Amino acid sequence: MKENASPADLKSEAKLARRESIVQAAERVFAVKPFHKVSIRDIAQEAGISHALIYRYFPDQQSIFVEAFIRGAEEIGGIIERLINERKTPDIARISDAFLSYCIDNDQYLRMLTHFMLDGSLSPEKVEKINAAERRLLDQFDRLFRKLEKPEPVRPLSHAFFAALNGVLITFRNYPGRTPEAVRQHMLNVARMIDRGFGDSPS
Repeated sequence: MKENASPADLKSEAKLARRESIVQAAERVFAVKPFHKVSIRDIAQEAGISHALIYRYFPDQQSIFVEAFIRGAEEIGGIIERLINERKTPDIARISDAFLSYCIDNDQYLRMLTHFMLDGSLSPEKVEKINAAERRLLDQFDRLFRKLEKPEPVRPLSHAFFAALNGVLITFRNYPGRTPEAVRQHMLNVARMIDRGFGDSPS
């Protein structure tokens, strides 16, 4: 909190904090329930507030979904950006591991991403917000492949890499008969095949 903050500043900070708490509550609910089964009441209960209060901050459930998705995309984008900036020649294996690990550890993001890809029943305005967040993530993959001196255009390569990693997550997320740690390790092992397929991971 800022020193000597005005009443208006304090009110604005309180509003932002409440908005953040609602999004965090929604993420926890999205992590355990399918998106189409999540209600405003579910989110309000998780946040410890009345469902009527949520409407002061978000007009509908879709708006909360979009906010949570964008936050996840920005977090993983920031992680990838730091890994790319660390080395003159980025380590693609570290980047694919970071992407997979984030999605494994933040299952609600994978659920939201899958819902958006398979259902996509959002308003055009909200779809564009999600697309913009996804494009910013793909921009980081573009930077990766440019630093790896891949020929232009690199965007199709970024799409292929993104799709391959998501395919690993979706295919093996509920691998039967394996512990969560064994599933994680299997995903990372499969990612090594993807890295080699892109020609930049050590054998």
